[in-house]
Amino acid sequence: MTPYISVEDAQDYFDDRLNTGAWDVHSVTGDGDQEKALKQATRIINRLNFIGSKTDDAQENQFPRGGDTEIPEDIEIACCEIAIALLDGVDPDIEMENLNMTTQAYGQTSTSYDRTNPAEHILAGVPSATAWRYLKPYLRDSRQVNVSRVS
Repeated sequence: MTPYISVEDAQDYFDDRLNTGAWDVHSVTGDGDQEKALKQATRIINRLNFIGSKTDDAQENQFPRGGDTEIPEDIEIACCEIAIALLDGVDPDIEMENLNMTTQAYGQTSTSYDRTNPAEHILAGVPSATAWRYLKPYLRDSRQVNVSRVS
């Protein structure tokens, strides 16, 4: 799988961003986890329901779309933001399971959670709210239904 952004271009993005420790640790070790995180982030993005259609039905990823030849910068940034969240230990499956938790206790201390309005990005399987803000303008409205007549 080809990620939406290369490790080198993602490094350029992170060079201008604060709080990149989870990314930087893997730069030093050279363990290949940055590439894996970008690929996993690409898979997460590809599962979403985007407006329009792929530029070429045979292309591997959801972008470019609608006749474009370039991947939008917002999608590349979202890929970086998801990748760093994954490298920082955020697990989308655990986040989804946590939506069912209403109370957590440790000794005499407990915390209650209001789960009546869960975060959209968690429901969509996106482990980063920042990435979600970059992705959201490209998504179909989930409350909208398109009906077409075929003869």
